[in-house]
Amino acid sequence: MLEFKSAFAGRVKIYSDGADRKSMLEMAANPQISGLTTNPTLMKMAGITDYRSFCKEILKEITQKPISFEVFADDFAEMKRQADEIKTWGSNVYVKIPVVNSKGESSQKLIQELSQSGVKLNVTAILTLEQVQKTVNSLIGGAPSVVSVFAGRIADTGRDPMALMMAASQMCAMDPNIELLWASCREVLNIVQAEQSGCHIITVSPDIIKKMKMFNMDLLKLSVETVQMFKNDSEAAGYRL
Repeated sequence: MLEFKSAFAGRVKIYSDGADRKSMLEMAANPQISGLTTNPTLMKMAGITDYRSFCKEILKEITQKPISFEVFADDFAEMKRQADEIKTWGSNVYVKIPVVNSKGESSQKLIQELSQSGVKLNVTAILTLEQVQKTVNSLIGGAPSVVSVFAGRIADTGRDPMALMMAASQMCAMDPNIELLWASCREVLNIVQAEQSGCHIITVSPDIIKKMKMFNMDLLKLSVETVQMFKNDSEAAGYRL
């Protein structure tokens, strides 16, 4: 089983992000993984064709740790119908609601309605501080919820997400039932950044989770291992000059 707490003993919770059934079950069984998330894009990439069946089968195995499943409707009435069904699949299920639909229309009215009626939400695809504030306002006093800010996508635009994430952390502190999640993790360093910014959770792909064993690794040792890799690969390729 993957071990990384000895190297990284942070408070931020690690959630595995993916849709491969074998990997999801492996991560769910790991006591160092606190929860799981997925989304329609990851599920499509994994070749899943029956959304409901896949989710319900996974929930037969994953019954304790929180897991988020996303609505995929674009109309708010249909989003609500899907959310009302997804919430019944398990007490550990969080319903993912995008902060806007594909037309850019705000989901805040629906977010507030669902949260205040007791539906545990994971509000996703958030990229601005204004979206964070409006979402927190909608969630205050409601069911336990997660505010997922796509810090990795912010960084993809050439912006440092740290200031935004620290401000978002202060906003989410208004209600102890609201947790801030650093989404779209790109590298192991993001886990440290999530911790420093005050996030409660970071979603991490299985590939990056495996790299966490390198926390605090001696850099000279890593340098030697890197050169050994180049040597072994050049010999295996049979390169000659």
